[in-house]
Amino acid sequence: MADFDVFVDDLQHQINEQAKSAYGEKAFDRWCKTPHQGKPPATNCQGTSTGKCGDTIDIFLHIENDEVRDAGFLTNGCASSIMSGSMAAELALLKRCDDLISVTGEMIRDSLGGLLKDDEHCAWLAANALHDAVGDYFKRSIHQTKGTGSNTPPTEAS
Repeated sequence: MADFDVFVDDLQHQINEQAKSAYGEKAFDRWCKTPHQGKPPATNCQGTSTGKCGDTIDIFLHIENDEVRDAGFLTNGCASSIMSGSMAAELALLKRCDDLISVTGEMIRDSLGGLLKDDEHCAWLAANALHDAVGDYFKRSIHQTKGTGSNTPPTEAS
């Protein structure tokens, strides 16, 4: 059994080295650690984007006083979708809602140090999901305050 464990460890090391070479150290590290993965507990808006490849990225935000206090993501996609969703969530943190529209696919891709040419669309998926989440926040804000005169922020997104 020890020989098999050595084989598996060696194979994993080779795969990791190939991934580092393909994606770069910065993106590879983000893929392995996946910061911001998951839905934050106090989410009050969310956005979704699905690409032609079939990957879907969901971005979840907790916004107070028009500022992002927490952000997370989920995806059913490839490594580039994971890295892009993670970076989109990170770029959203502590930003005002109006500033989030300036987060672009290019910004996400460049913040990762680049993506494989065939996977660059993942950065745009993440940006679109982020923009969709902001739209969801504003829709909920308008719906909740309409006719009440209240400035109560949206409640948790379903």
